[in-house]
Amino acid sequence: MALGASEIRATFLRFFEARGHRVVASASLVPESDPTLLFANAGMVPFKRTFLGEETRDYRRAVSSQKCLRVSGKHNDLENVGSSPRHHTFFEMLGNFSFGDYFKREAIAYAWELVTGDFGIAADRLVASVFREDDDAFEIWRREVGLPESRIFRLDEDENFWSMGDTGPCGPCSEIHVDFGVNPDCGRPGCDPSCGCGRWLEIWNLVFMQFDRDATGVMKPLPQPSIDTGAGLERLAAVIQGVSSNYDTDLFAAILERAQDISGVARGSDPEKDVSFNVVADHARALTFLIGDGVLPGNEGRGYVLRRILRRAARHGVLLGIEEPFLFRVADAVIDGMAGAYPELSDRRAYITDRIRREESRFLETLSKGLALLEDEIAALASRGEKTLAGEVVFRLYDTYGFPADLTADILGSHGLALDQPGFDAAMEAQRTRARSAWKGSGDSGIAEVYARQAADLHTEFRGHDRLALSSPIRALIVDGESRDAAREGDAVEVLVDETPFYPEGGGQVGDRGVIRVSSGCIEVEDTQRPVGDLILQRGRVTRGQVRVGMSAELEVDSVARAATVRNHSGTHLMHAALRRVLGPQAMQKGSLVGPDRLRFDFTHDAPLSEDEIERIEDLVNTWIEANVAAHSRFMTYPQAIESGAIAIFEEKYGDEVRVISFGDFSTELCGGTHANATGDVGVFKILSESGIASGVRRIEALTGLAALAHVRRQERTLRKAASLLRSAVDEVPARVERLLEERRAAEQELEKLQATRRSSASQDLSATAKAIGGVRIVAARVEGVGGKELRSMVDSLRAKLKSGVVLLASESDGRVALALGVTPDLTKRYPAGELIREVARVVGGEGGGRPDFAQAGGRDPSRLDAAFERLDALIADG
Repeated sequence: MALGASEIRATFLRFFEARGHRVVASASLVPESDPTLLFANAGMVPFKRTFLGEETRDYRRAVSSQKCLRVSGKHNDLENVGSSPRHHTFFEMLGNFSFGDYFKREAIAYAWELVTGDFGIAADRLVASVFREDDDAFEIWRREVGLPESRIFRLDEDENFWSMGDTGPCGPCSEIHVDFGVNPDCGRPGCDPSCGCGRWLEIWNLVFMQFDRDATGVMKPLPQPSIDTGAGLERLAAVIQGVSSNYDTDLFAAILERAQDISGVARGSDPEKDVSFNVVADHARALTFLIGDGVLPGNEGRGYVLRRILRRAARHGVLLGIEEPFLFRVADAVIDGMAGAYPELSDRRAYITDRIRREESRFLETLSKGLALLEDEIAALASRGEKTLAGEVVFRLYDTYGFPADLTADILGSHGLALDQPGFDAAMEAQRTRARSAWKGSGDSGIAEVYARQAADLHTEFRGHDRLALSSPIRALIVDGESRDAAREGDAVEVLVDETPFYPEGGGQVGDRGVIRVSSGCIEVEDTQRPVGDLILQRGRVTRGQVRVGMSAELEVDSVARAATVRNHSGTHLMHAALRRVLGPQAMQKGSLVGPDRLRFDFTHDAPLSEDEIERIEDLVNTWIEANVAAHSRFMTYPQAIESGAIAIFEEKYGDEVRVISFGDFSTELCGGTHANATGDVGVFKILSESGIASGVRRIEALTGLAALAHVRRQERTLRKAASLLRSAVDEVPARVERLLEERRAAEQELEKLQATRRSSASQDLSATAKAIGGVRIVAARVEGVGGKELRSMVDSLRAKLKSGVVLLASESDGRVALALGVTPDLTKRYPAGELIREVARVVGGEGGGRPDFAQAGGRDPSRLDAAFERLDALIADG
């Protein structure tokens, strides 16, 4: 019996582990330290820094099964998914790696042994390709493996040469292909594995990294050649299980079965519907793993890719006749099948399926209208004999119905049509222009022009990382949005200087405050901003004298506020590192606010943090604080920073040069803010609250240093006061409060019994006062000291005693009157309680309403209650 996919994965890992390789768990689909890469798209991505020599590991051989996604950039497989039997968005890449240990001979030997041995693929079905100039690899295949020359193909650089980029590590590669036999439709003389006729299927790529290519294209041998290999699990499974399509393997069987059950359509009944089944199955896997790794639907970056995948899958669900959200149910089958290899999926099942369900529900609300419009436009195109849909129509689908242009293109493509991309782009730009021209308001647009004019001539150097005060001439003053030569006492002013110690708001950190002094005056700085480019503005008010352009100024940051902000900013970095350790890499930063009084941090997570998780985060941070680990900051180019392992926020925009802040080996981030010299400077860290602010996004608010200590003291004082009031020891307060609550509940129950007895007695007495008008029994009376709830209970009791009749009770309190009126079921059609109460309430200056059997009202004039009772008598008599 052929190996199942799980067995193939396990066999691959065991094979290389037995040969000295470290089994390395799959990294997240979101690259840990490389926001330039949307997703991990190859097995080597987690080892990139190791191959570049920027990172060392305690092993030189590794093996992994890496989660991968290819939907954008160079490896864009999205459009092929569904119609192709071999292309996927999400896939698993099996790979073995050597970091300067073994090279070509061992890599080829290992691959051949595993493929023809444990995997059982017949040797006579296999061929190898090598780079045309790689004689070493050719001879290894010929002499040592024993492949005849007719089954070893020398191919060009496009096919068999790999490079990490235009410069850097590179080298030839060798691929193992399955030969399915001559394709009679090929027609290409000398058909080889570079041909796309379908005869050949690459199942394993062996990359020999042996050169370092410089900017001129010259390649020099690397001192330690390395190996990077990749074999797609899905393709291997298809070959080993003897099927022509990856979708016919056991990897997809349960997923496709779930989709068939939901749709009621059998796979194989319609080729077009089979494509839709394939799309749904593939995309459900991608959605499950993306959301499991912390990606949320959005309009940019990774979130937009996820949304595109979901909407494409939902559209194919409609083509299968499914009119309601269903992808979350298919994702459930994905989790069932993959949780054995990726147990975190089980832990996040509810979060994953809920996010998919909500996003799909929102899309389906507009999808049907959009599809109807698009089908009408397609029909109109056919009637006119045209092949291109106008850009304005594509824009309307996008703007009104949420259709991404690529989804429209996908639908058009299935009809052999195209969209007018330039026209769509023009419509998008026209919308942006309208938005800009329609924007009015506070005058900020004019002020921005002032900033732009200043930025053309000036720029400000920030010097505040290592000093809080310095001297610099005043280069410009802005008052009321205009450049001025001088500012006088009372003026709100913005000051531009050449150099400043004031940190401008950015990266979540608030702007510094402080003071600027000149010989003739003083400015109290309330905020610091960077409105454009390198322009830094100190914003404040002239509190004494006057200030003129050209004067030498002494700039001094509020040292107390800066120190508190520094503690909170470094505390934020430590908390970020602790969050990722406790919750996992899906806890990704979504926003932050760092000020002198507190810190706030938003992150992706699927559930409220437990008390244990919060304590573990606090413990980790305070352990690092107690260790007093020194901070290290360095400036480097952005690529160098990423290669060094710094965490970057994908949505952030970074310049060519960035600042990297590290605390030991536990926290390294790109950050331009101000930080502590060592973790010990943070003092202490305490979480104040944890809450949800959006679907899948949590927020922590915390304190550090003296502010955290003050918070703890306030809590202690509150606890001591509570203990004093309770006349108990502090540690006995919870038990004492619990006993008091139990006593209160018992007292309330006893009081309720007494009130019920009183109501019963009062009702008995009042029922004796019933009078008959036109054959209808009426009870109308005042009751003293009775609230709204009791009033209703008494009305219900009296109705039950009367069996047939109308009850009106009134209670006075603080110059107002409360009315409750009940009608027995046999009389509600003749005398609806809601109508009666409205008439009665008007007499006491109020209004009310309710159901036919019961209604309530309030009034402002208790002195007219007797008249109100008379009005009820009259209404009954008239009825």
